[in-house]
Amino acid sequence: MTQRTYAEGETVDFVIVGSGAAGGVLAKELATAGFSVVVLEAGPWQQPSQFTHDELAVERENAMLNLAFEPIQTIRGSEAEPARRNAGRALAYRRGVGGSSVHFAANYWRFRPIDFKERSKWGPISGSGFADWPITYAELEPYYTKVDWEIGVSGAPGPFDPPRSRPYPLPPLPNKSSGVLLERGARALGLHAQPSPLAILSKQYDGRSACLACGHCSLYGCEFGAKSSTLATVIPKAVATGTCEVRAESTAFRVETNARGRATGVMYWDREGKERRQRARAVIVAANGAETTRLLLLSATPAFPHGLANSSGNVGRYIMFNGHASTFGRFDHPLNEYKGPVASRTVHDFYDADAKRGFYGGGGIDARFNYQPIGFALGVLPDDVPTWGPEYKRALAEYFTHSVRFYAHITSLPVASNTVTLDHDNKDRWGRPGLCLTYTDHPDDMKAKQWFRDRTEELMHAAGATRVWTQPILPIDGGVHLLGTARMGDHPRESVVDRYHRAHDVPNLFICDGSNFVTSGRGQPTMTIQALAFRAAEHIGRFAKSHEI
Repeated sequence: MTQRTYAEGETVDFVIVGSGAAGGVLAKELATAGFSVVVLEAGPWQQPSQFTHDELAVERENAMLNLAFEPIQTIRGSEAEPARRNAGRALAYRRGVGGSSVHFAANYWRFRPIDFKERSKWGPISGSGFADWPITYAELEPYYTKVDWEIGVSGAPGPFDPPRSRPYPLPPLPNKSSGVLLERGARALGLHAQPSPLAILSKQYDGRSACLACGHCSLYGCEFGAKSSTLATVIPKAVATGTCEVRAESTAFRVETNARGRATGVMYWDREGKERRQRARAVIVAANGAETTRLLLLSATPAFPHGLANSSGNVGRYIMFNGHASTFGRFDHPLNEYKGPVASRTVHDFYDADAKRGFYGGGGIDARFNYQPIGFALGVLPDDVPTWGPEYKRALAEYFTHSVRFYAHITSLPVASNTVTLDHDNKDRWGRPGLCLTYTDHPDDMKAKQWFRDRTEELMHAAGATRVWTQPILPIDGGVHLLGTARMGDHPRESVVDRYHRAHDVPNLFICDGSNFVTSGRGQPTMTIQALAFRAAEHIGRFAKSHEI
């Protein structure tokens, strides 16, 4: 792909750090509006022909996450505990053009109106930083619709969906065996299963192929372009404008500021390890809730001694992952759930919290089986199944094709002591401090996981499973949803960015990714991340054209 190349030393309108769900959208929108844009992406630019279905490489050696590039992470439950090295899955994300949108499962739930005003409804929750968002669902709805149509989302309205101004552009993908079973269980319990909205094409759209049901969605790239990653959708359009350059294998390590406290550009290492500078009139950080935190903290100066945009002290605080709980079931007839997308039906009857439960927490339950044979064999079978020999082989052959999982996606509360910080004792190949995750579940989160696991078990029995087994309720020790570390708000003392994603402390610095979340939603954040990015791009472009940056 031929793209515009800006000369070293040339000042562009915007430099964007990160090319994932948010960064790709921002690049496309700003370049289309006529601005000059450089996108810095730490990982490689892979072509679809480079994607692999090698299960061992992807699921056991983390090939898609590019962890060999930089695996330096530590984790602890509290600041009083010693941190221990982690293999890179506590804060899990892909480095590469398109970011984690390349390998995500592509569930595209919208937030509901309640997600933006839960603090007003439920009041304070002890031990948490529970707060309302400074924006409403109604403000964001047009941008959710823009995601539907510009990214490509397949679906159909369900009984608990929020208002929408336009129908889905694509019908839902075919229902899978798991979806049929979830529908059966839901009907038996008086609940409602609805089509799962997915950023996967159910038919040809915008020059891209429909899903071919290969079964390699979660953790894998899509060779056919059916999965609506930013690599397949908005990034090619950004480059096609002739005003956007995407620089792969370019690792940002500092946002530069001048004596007036304004951002002037980004320092980065190129693929040869040479230190370079990209000057810009404004800087946008969209590197995810972990890497955005690291870059802001590494950009400390005498004027910003605790890190850039961190006068509130909230950069890195309030990380949320979303809780999960699940139940497995075996059925007499083959299901062959390894085919097709991850999920096709979802139950949203329990989306909102309910005071009668005795704790805060809401969520949705879908039916899925996102396993390939090795992953299934190493950790999914019931405890009483032999783990070696002929009986084990027979169990694998039978359970793999006859099993399904009902999986709950749940809220996580923002807790100030749950943080991402710099680990100066463990450094990466560039000499940058690693990342330390400090995290302990709020008690309500643990109760919510137990409650939702009980619901998944009830659904599985109601669906007619001949064998049911649950997964234990364990504390969260990381995840792929890196939310809340640069939260949005109207008050500079309580938040990092304002309602337009502008840093309170630096007028020409914008932060737009999952780090801006004030509450966690119900476990599928990418749709909201992209809606926020479309909205942010519109306002940032308006600021630039009116010389407010």
